[in-house]
Amino acid sequence: MLKINRENLKTSHQLIWFIIDFLMLGLLIINLAFIIFDSIYNFTGVQNLLAENTPVIKELYHPIHENFLFYDLIFVSIFLTEFVVRWGYAIKAKVYDRWYFYPFIHWYDIIGCIPVGSFRFLRILRVISIIYRLHQYKVIDVTQTRAFQFFNFYYEAFMEELSDRIVIKVLTGAQDEIRKGSPLFERIQNDILYPRREMLSDWVSQRVAEAAREGYIPNRGALRSYLETRVDNALKQNLELSRLKYLPVVGPTIQETLEEAVGDIVANVIHQILEDLASASNHAFIEDIVNVFLPSPDNEDENDEHNEALINLIVEVLDAVKSQVRVKHWRSELT
Repeated sequence: MLKINRENLKTSHQLIWFIIDFLMLGLLIINLAFIIFDSIYNFTGVQNLLAENTPVIKELYHPIHENFLFYDLIFVSIFLTEFVVRWGYAIKAKVYDRWYFYPFIHWYDIIGCIPVGSFRFLRILRVISIIYRLHQYKVIDVTQTRAFQFFNFYYEAFMEELSDRIVIKVLTGAQDEIRKGSPLFERIQNDILYPRREMLSDWVSQRVAEAAREGYIPNRGALRSYLETRVDNALKQNLELSRLKYLPVVGPTIQETLEEAVGDIVANVIHQILEDLASASNHAFIEDIVNVFLPSPDNEDENDEHNEALINLIVEVLDAVKSQVRVKHWRSELT
């Protein structure tokens, strides 16, 4: 059901027009119901059915059916009167730039008043326009009705399915062009990615630093112990180093000292690398890597293999976008 906002209705300066809108809405609904019933009654089988089961209704309505045009013209005269009154108000209030704009803008009101055949059913457009106008002025809230929510749900589902297929088709075409070495790849590389090398370097540098800080520094002790254990096991399996223990007197001492020294050196090197990555000093290193992937257009190698890594990167990014597009959000609303 439509919910009426009484506060907006009372405070509006156009209260009289809202009252007229509600009256016209009621008359239109009655008139459309009358047209539909008369169209059904027009079938001989329906008349015979009413004559057999409810002869009183047939006797009462049959004279109205024979003079249907007369009764319909009564409604039409009311609709045209309201149309002329609104037109005059639009001219007086200078709603439009020209006085004759109103009938062209509200053409559906005129066509619906033609009392001929299927033109009568176009009065439903007038019902829609009145409801839309009341909704715009926040007198009623159409979005809270079950009918609107029902049709809006399937409209959104249809539009999502349609747009998803279009987007996936476009992205697939872009991937094919990139793989074939079309100018699209060069435009992406030279016009989009290359001018943003510094931004990409800063972003990658920051993410690497955060990953090093969050992953390494809290587990520094455990990582050092793990490295020392692995290095110690590797040295013990080394044939040349194991022969040192056969040296008289100092052999075992030299072997143990070398194992500890190598383990400490490896742990310190790894520690220093991760410390550097966790700090701002990693920017130059990351920038060099980005420059390798995005060389200057002036220094770019003509060999296709040089761009293979970047092509694969762009294609995989588009694959990720296509995977996200395939997600049916409207289905989640059903659960």
